[in-house]
Amino acid sequence: MAPEQRDFDEFLEKFRKHRDLMTEELHKVIVGQDAVIEQILAAIFTGGHCLLVGVPGLAKTLLVSTIARILDVKFKRIQFTPDLMPSDITGTTVLEETDTGARNFRFVEGPVFTNVLLADEINRTPPKTQAALLQAMQEHEVTIGQTTYPLPDPFFVIATQNPIEQEGTYPLPEAQLDRFMFNIKVEYPTLAEEEQILSSTTSGEKPEIRKVLSAKAIQFLQKQINQIQATPLTINYIARLVRATRPSDPSAPEFVKELVDWGAGPRAGQYLIAGARAVAAMDGRPSITVKDVRRIAVPVLRHRLSTNFQAQAENMRSEDVIERLLVEVPEPTIPKYERS
Repeated sequence: MAPEQRDFDEFLEKFRKHRDLMTEELHKVIVGQDAVIEQILAAIFTGGHCLLVGVPGLAKTLLVSTIARILDVKFKRIQFTPDLMPSDITGTTVLEETDTGARNFRFVEGPVFTNVLLADEINRTPPKTQAALLQAMQEHEVTIGQTTYPLPDPFFVIATQNPIEQEGTYPLPEAQLDRFMFNIKVEYPTLAEEEQILSSTTSGEKPEIRKVLSAKAIQFLQKQINQIQATPLTINYIARLVRATRPSDPSAPEFVKELVDWGAGPRAGQYLIAGARAVAAMDGRPSITVKDVRRIAVPVLRHRLSTNFQAQAENMRSEDVIERLLVEVPEPTIPKYERS
């Protein structure tokens, strides 16, 4: 075995142990939600952003704050409200007067200048304020006036949203939704999990959370994960899967043309590869498989498909369309070569 391969195998083993340790620390506070935790960690390890969607009281905010506690990074929280202004997020320039009487402009950083930003109830603020995060999420920088300020590295936005509230909410525009790597549905706990939640949260005991990774360690892990191989066959499957979501594409199945207004763009394919790499690394494998892609296809694609009125009439959600696509889009086959 080559030294490079041996070093990479050792990295994968250490990475898997880090993942297990982070999950163990999270479960001191969070009961269940294994799929949610896996998807958030996958986004963190690949530099993506997450949108957590769930009814009130499912510990979405607690989950994010606990993740920030096990990571030795800066963490800030913004409670989005209808009166929030863009400068409340990005920061503003103030005029200061020195002891000598001279006046100077100084930029005061907003809460976006952090490593982990919790955007709590992001759909409760108007589009003008929501748009303040667009540049930060995509370019990892903020422009105020004629000056552009870089954000700390790493930088993640984890937003929460309640799906049942309509009064006083502003749905996120498609351009902003597309910047989230995962749209993660937080479901109700099972009976056994709910009993455990009630028992642990009413005992008065607060578990101690250990820090697992620093900012530099996260940056190192992100670079190493990019070495996880994506074979041409897997990339071909991802491209065919994404193109099949577009009703205007000739390869799209008939049910997509009937039920979908528009499908996913190329960024969806990029996130499918990144998410599959994170899943493979967390399992300790050096390359991604179609199974990895299928494992994270729903949270990557569900917010990138727009279903029409016919789909609503048939009670078909975007998740149902994706699940059907995962059945109908064939997996790649290795070509067979016959001897001449």
